[in-house]
Amino acid sequence: MSSPSHTTPHTTSRTPSHTPDVLVVGGGIIGLVTAWRAAQRGLVTALVDPEPGGGAAQVAAGMLAAVTELHYGEQTLLALNLASARRYPEFAAELADLTGHDLGYRRCGTLAVALDTDDRAHLRELHAFQQRSGLESEWLSGRECRRLEPMLAPGVRGGLRVDGDHQIDPRRLAGALVAACERAGVVFHRVWADRLTVGRGGERATGVVTADGTALEAGQVVLAGGSLSGRLTGVPDDVLPPVRPVKGQVLRLAMERTHGPLLNRTVRAVVRGNPLYLVPRESGELVVGATSEELGWDTTVTAGGVYELLRDAHELVPGITELPLKETLAGLRPGSPDNAPLLGPTGLEGLLLATGHFRNGVLLTPVTGDVMADALTTGELPAEALPFSPRRFAAAPALPNLSEQPA
Repeated sequence: MSSPSHTTPHTTSRTPSHTPDVLVVGGGIIGLVTAWRAAQRGLVTALVDPEPGGGAAQVAAGMLAAVTELHYGEQTLLALNLASARRYPEFAAELADLTGHDLGYRRCGTLAVALDTDDRAHLRELHAFQQRSGLESEWLSGRECRRLEPMLAPGVRGGLRVDGDHQIDPRRLAGALVAACERAGVVFHRVWADRLTVGRGGERATGVVTADGTALEAGQVVLAGGSLSGRLTGVPDDVLPPVRPVKGQVLRLAMERTHGPLLNRTVRAVVRGNPLYLVPRESGELVVGATSEELGWDTTVTAGGVYELLRDAHELVPGITELPLKETLAGLRPGSPDNAPLLGPTGLEGLLLATGHFRNGVLLTPVTGDVMADALTTGELPAEALPFSPRRFAAAPALPNLSEQPA
């Protein structure tokens, strides 16, 4: 995807012996896992991105929360989320063993709490919905919540304990995936993709032209550009992915190790109608997020966003305002019309999508890698991914502004 504000030199990690079987456009965690798994299947694979390992992973909190992220109307997505969550322990162990990277994978569990009567009623309904969906969660009283997490506010009315919802550090995950791709022989073209090339009278994707004018050919092209996926020129309108950027602002604070961690597990709540999470890392970092703003390509960190996150976090965990503030940042989630990913072949031969993961990109990394590797080697989606074919949007008009340049 082109960007007028970036002029990164075109470099590769090694020279391919022939036209690659697969060219992945986008070097976030979804593009990286797709390239890695494709290379493991024996496909000669290349990836084009000016900064592999960047993107939304640098902002994401890394909650692997298939249960506490359950939303009404998303039961089909739940099945895919659970399938990926089940793969995470083996996936993380494989990646850590291969690269020697510490991924920050923690099986610490999640505690979702209520701060008032209305929130308590909502959590009770969510608990019943989880149980009807066959999910494991335990209802706790406010006192039991504070026994698990003593730094919670005294006004906590109750909560849900979900031991099966874990966490990982997305920045470390991205770094490990870059290393895994390098070990697997993936060729990195560190430059923006500017345009999709289409041959055979417009019937097949054949590669891309980069921002420096280099033509890269491939047997198959995977568009995995996150929120930028809809900006690649040359993609026919009828297969252009209907993704949009959804802004999220996040804070990173430092917990004082000398007095023990402020929190032991991920804590979630809805404060004044705003979803809030606090994710404690073993490194001593505490991630607080996240806003959800439909503001196009804006990635400005605002005083209002920081204030709202700190205000709501203080109401949930009063001691948080004493922590050093290390970082404030904003990123763009790739939203889709149904909040679910677009995976696999499109109506254009040779073009596949791996995008639109919205708030579940980190969680869905393992299953996305497997699904895309299957699609690239067999031409077919496995059964678990059939509901997420890009062709479900084939008759829908493209969303506005997808091809506009970010400010």
